[in-house]
Amino acid sequence: MPAEITLTDAAGAVPAEAVAPLIRGVAVVRQLTEAGGVLSLSGLERATGLARSTVDRITGTLARMGYVRLDGRDAVLTPRIMELGNAYLAALRLPALLDARADALADELDESVSLAVADRDGIRFIHQATRRRAMSLSFRIGDLLPAERTAPGPLFATEWTEPEWRHWRERRAADPRDEGFPAVPERSSPGPDFEQWTAQVREDGWALDDQLIEPGLVAVSVPVRDPRTGTIACVASVVSHTSRHTADDLRNSLLPTLRSAVRTMEEDLAEDLREAPHGESPAPSGLATWTGASKQELGREFVESLARGLTVLTAFGEDRAELTLTEVAQATGLARATARRALITYEHLGLVTPSGDRRFALTPRVLSLGFPPLSRTTLPALALPHLTALAARIHEPASLAILVGDDVQYTARVATSRVMSVNIAVGTRLPAYATALGRVLLADAPPREHELRALTPRTLTDPAALATALETVRTQGYALVDEELEAGLRSIAVPVRDRTGRVVAALNTATHVTGRTVAEYVRDVLPELTVTAGAIEADLRVAGRFTRVSAA
Repeated sequence: MPAEITLTDAAGAVPAEAVAPLIRGVAVVRQLTEAGGVLSLSGLERATGLARSTVDRITGTLARMGYVRLDGRDAVLTPRIMELGNAYLAALRLPALLDARADALADELDESVSLAVADRDGIRFIHQATRRRAMSLSFRIGDLLPAERTAPGPLFATEWTEPEWRHWRERRAADPRDEGFPAVPERSSPGPDFEQWTAQVREDGWALDDQLIEPGLVAVSVPVRDPRTGTIACVASVVSHTSRHTADDLRNSLLPTLRSAVRTMEEDLAEDLREAPHGESPAPSGLATWTGASKQELGREFVESLARGLTVLTAFGEDRAELTLTEVAQATGLARATARRALITYEHLGLVTPSGDRRFALTPRVLSLGFPPLSRTTLPALALPHLTALAARIHEPASLAILVGDDVQYTARVATSRVMSVNIAVGTRLPAYATALGRVLLADAPPREHELRALTPRTLTDPAALATALETVRTQGYALVDEELEAGLRSIAVPVRDRTGRVVAALNTATHVTGRTVAEYVRDVLPELTVTAGAIEADLRVAGRFTRVSAA
């Protein structure tokens, strides 16, 4: 492998072989991320300094990849872009190994628990187990925080080299108010002497944050060490508010439990090493081969070098934490020279680092590419664009609902402008047994008794008949209910499944019985519902791989 791939230009000059369109594309994604996932095209033009024509070509390419949705004059990040961050988190393996321990600790203490990794002189969260309170932790997976304002920061700083300390001092001098860290409020005071604090933390083995990020927020942190090297793999933190705990309370009452949980986490890491090698996941191949057809179809409006470059990141993953140039080329289907230039570009941007033996690994900075604003997405928010597109195609309302007790509750809905239409608001609850949505959800739920009341002359009120209807739903994959909830109302629904195959919601449309016959309804509308459910499920699989997607 040519030596220049492994050279990091400390002066910040762009390497001659870097891919300029890829650099510009990454800049656009980062600006969208910092803006919360939505920014107008003119806003992107101002924020990046790129020409409007360049912004249009980049966002058009990202839309072709499914990473961005163009909504009028706005560019909107979509859940599909989370596959970039997922590649880093899968390669890291820590979330998969430790998230259950963090969740259990949060349940035991009834406080928020986070896992963080170092990103140069900052930290990034890789897992959050939060408590649902009016005043709760607001940081998201992938958010970058300055090391000196967090409890994990001085723990990571105990391992910094002198060049790393020098970089930190230069950054502090250049950005005294932390304007380069949009996830935290601007600094209002200098804070403690970070170097002295780090020296104390090195001696103590734990760290305490007493309202350094903002008033009221307190945290205690303990390092989780890599059993192979003894270095810090990640840091586990318990985060609370001064209305519940003072900093001293955290240290005295919660630190022992946190330390015990960390010992268990380290045992999990050691056990994972003993069980290695892991089950081989099939190596990807040809990830970038589709880009040629898009270039042929769209011409200069499609930036193929950007699309190809982004697929390089998805070549990494579980059991593929470190890859050689040859392996990257094989996984993407790109020529070695093309893959090499992408790696040079990513090393310059801090997204990839050489890991020795001519291998490369992703860095935590990959999480800056769209992950934070989508890490707390909900199923209704994820589904809404798909419902909008469905309603436009079939000219009927489209709805998403979940099962709440014996009822279905509407969580997302797109209406249509018609003289006679089905008028239901988000939040409405209806008896599950008499609705298509409900029967799809009940068909996947454990059997239970229902109070079956006749809502119309056609409502099923016999338990055996309902059981037969639910079995039919399981067999055929959809439910059609004709005038059982209300006279004249016909509805058809399909399931929406999560990564495990469990039905987490149902998708439907409803109309008056005079609109189409039952056969026409099944022939014309059911395929559209099925396609839409598949699109929602695809987004849910990506978004839910390392985050929790709330159903409501």
